[in-house]
Amino acid sequence: MITVQTHDAPQAIGPYSQAIKSGGFVYTSGQIALMPNGELAGETIEVQTHQVLKNLHYVLEAAGAGLTDVIKTTIYLADMNDFAVVNEIYGQYFGEHKPARSTVEVSRLPKDVKIEIDCIARPDSYR
Repeated sequence: MITVQTHDAPQAIGPYSQAIKSGGFVYTSGQIALMPNGELAGETIEVQTHQVLKNLHYVLEAAGAGLTDVIKTTIYLADMNDFAVVNEIYGQYFGEHKPARSTVEVSRLPKDVKIEIDCIARPDSYR
């Protein structure tokens, strides 16, 4: 196992890593809408979704991967009514690449954010 660490995304706020590389895969921890300095990016689902996807991008980049290497994501929403907005923004980041995905509504997220996303990727260098 190789621990992935970048200062371009918020640092872990508990006993976990931003991501782990193992067996040719990258497993990210859930990213929430914190900026690298640890402050909340904003209150709206739009701002938070953009920040979460930027954080995922930077964590994957530190692991030698990118969004086009993602094979599975899980989206956790505080309110499923935000699904359409999140889906639109998500599509802007992933484009034609369509990884497998699960989306679930949860009762509460860390820091009371509206969204959290984690993913599994397999960088081209491992294929």
